[in-house]
Amino acid sequence: MPEDNSKKPIRYLSGVQPSGRLHLGNYFGAIRNHIRLQDQGECFYFIANYHSLTTVQDAEQLKKFTFMAAADYLALGLDPAKALLFRQSDVPEVAELAWLLSTVTGMGLMERAHSYKDKVARGIAPSLGLFFYPALMAADILIYRSDKVPVGQDQIQHIEMCRDMAGYFNHAFQKEVFKLPEGVLSEAPKVMGLTGGKMSKSDEASVIPIFGEPAEIKKKVMGIVTDSKGVAEPKDPDQNIIYLLYRLVAAPGEAAGMEKGFRQGGMGYGDAKKMLLSKLEEVFGGERREKRKKMDEKPDLVEDVLVAGAQRARRTAARTMEQVYEATGLPSSKIKKAVWTAGT
Repeated sequence: MPEDNSKKPIRYLSGVQPSGRLHLGNYFGAIRNHIRLQDQGECFYFIANYHSLTTVQDAEQLKKFTFMAAADYLALGLDPAKALLFRQSDVPEVAELAWLLSTVTGMGLMERAHSYKDKVARGIAPSLGLFFYPALMAADILIYRSDKVPVGQDQIQHIEMCRDMAGYFNHAFQKEVFKLPEGVLSEAPKVMGLTGGKMSKSDEASVIPIFGEPAEIKKKVMGIVTDSKGVAEPKDPDQNIIYLLYRLVAAPGEAAGMEKGFRQGGMGYGDAKKMLLSKLEEVFGGERREKRKKMDEKPDLVEDVLVAGAQRARRTAARTMEQVYEATGLPSSKIKKAVWTAGT
C-alpha cells in the first residue's frame, strides 16, 4: 500500500552561511521567517559551513562564525523542541549525495547559474566549489525530503536547478527517489545596506550586526551618509537608507510618521537616525541581547543543540540515502548504518 502523506506536516528547509556576523539583512530576509515557520511545520535549519569554505578559509574564523550563527538563531527565538538546528558538516552524506547528483547533471545547467557569475564579478575566486554550489545546495534540500525552501529572490534559480537535478536522477535510475521542492520567497528578500547596495556579510561597512555592541551600532547608524537637505526641506524616503531600515523595525504607524515627515519636510536626518537607533535597541536589545550574551558564557549549551539536531537530521538523511543506494546499486554497509543510528 502506498505511503499516505496527506497528514504529514510540511517540511521546511533552509540554511545560513557562517561567513561573517549575522546582520539585519539576514534577519529580515530569512531568520524572522524561519522563526515563524517553526509553528507552522517541520523545520530543518542548518549552519552551512561546507558552503562557507569557498570564502572562509581560516579554521578559527569558521568555528567562531558557526557558533555565532547558531547562538544568534537561539537568542532570536528558535526553539530546539520545534525546529532542528545543526551544522551542515555533521551530516556528511549531503556531500556524498551532491557527487551522485553531479553524475546525472549536465554542464549546461551549472553554467547557467547566475549566482556564480555574480560572485565572480564581485571578485570572489572562481573555485570549483563555488561553481559546484548549486549541486551541494540541491543535496541539502533533497536529502531531507524538503517540501518548501524559504529563500531570497537571488536563490530562486537554485531551487529550479534543484528540481531539475531531482528529475534527472529519478529519470536516470528509473525510480522516484526524490520529491520536487518548492521555493518560498521571504517577505523582505533584499535589505538595503549602509553603503547603498544590498546588506552583505562580504561588505562589513554595509551591515548592522544583529547583536553588535551598542556603541558599534550607534556609530554605524549615526554615520549613515545623507545629503545636505535641511530639516524643513522635503526628502524622498524611498531613496533614504534611514527610512528603509526604520520601516523594517518600526510599527506601520511609526514608519508612516517618519515617511510623512520626510515627504512634507520637518524630519531631519539626525532625529531620524536617533529614532532608528532607538527601535533597533527595542527590537534586538534588552532580553534578547542578554540571552545572546549568556550563550557566549555557556557555549556547551549551543553545542548540545547542534549535536542533537544533527543526530535527528542524519537519521532522516540516512533513510533517503538508503533509497539512493538501492536505486543506484551502491552498497549500504553495516558501518554506515551503525553511524547513522548512533545516539538514537
